[in-house]
Amino acid sequence: MELPSPLRAALARELEGVSRRGLAERAARTTAAYRAGKASAGVIREPEDALAYALARLPATYAACATVFEEAAARAPDFAPRRLLDAGAGPAAASWAALDLWPDLAQVSWLDSSPVFLEAATRLATDGPAPLAAASRTRGDLTAGGSAWPRADLVACSYALAEIAPNRQAAVVSDLWAACEGLLAIVEPGTPAGFARLRDARQHLIAEGAEILAPCPHHDACPMAGEDWCHFSVRLPRSRDHLLAKGAEVPFEDEPYAYLLAARPGVGERAAARVLSTPRAGKAGIELRLCAPAGLETHFVARRDKAAHGVTRRLGRGDGLLTNF
Repeated sequence: MELPSPLRAALARELEGVSRRGLAERAARTTAAYRAGKASAGVIREPEDALAYALARLPATYAACATVFEEAAARAPDFAPRRLLDAGAGPAAASWAALDLWPDLAQVSWLDSSPVFLEAATRLATDGPAPLAAASRTRGDLTAGGSAWPRADLVACSYALAEIAPNRQAAVVSDLWAACEGLLAIVEPGTPAGFARLRDARQHLIAEGAEILAPCPHHDACPMAGEDWCHFSVRLPRSRDHLLAKGAEVPFEDEPYAYLLAARPGVGERAAARVLSTPRAGKAGIELRLCAPAGLETHFVARRDKAAHGVTRRLGRGDGLLTNF
């Protein structure tokens, strides 16, 4: 799961003549601030801060969003959005991922409270797809109310709810849903806290009439409890500069993420069940842990059942099943 070549080229252009050590130090400060619960407004203050953030986090955010959009396309193969609202856009990773999957998108709108992020997104998109290069930019706080937000077929909100006070998140989710005329994608870190935000958003969206397409195969109460939480992972390569920015040595990164896909009635169809963890293969067969309409289930597919085993051995964590066992 790599960044599109125009975006990689744009990042390389932005990095020309810039101290990698300085960016790594900024990236480390930004990471520490986020982990301490600070919002981006108090961290991303200069163009160099936005560049350090993009270098360290853009690849993983893009990979998570691209994976979620691939699931959206699988659940709603006839969905062909023309308008995108990227709410809490940051450097616009979600927009790049959406254009890569739905190249017929014609109108892109970015909403973010940070002028530094909006400028960074604009520079990175200069030589990108035409809808990104011509994206409209609106500086605005997600908590300020969405009455003036542009309506869109596809609304994306990635890694943004974490920066919103818990008592304001439901109102933001309502505004996102009101702006959506087709499909709403919310992506959060794959942490217990990220999942908790999405579980609350799920309940709120169901109450407002949304169809949850994924990852849930039902509208009943979420069966996850205790220390268990619904999250998935995507692997992405690290460039040399990415390694330096992260202070890492391993040439790849596994990004844990959690997500929701909510749709207007008639847009797509949810899976019958969802694989929640990496299937456990043994000599006798494969064990699957599933979320199904009846709740959490464990199924064993015997090797002697060649047809079922052949299908099951190609399944991975996060995959949806067309039919339940």
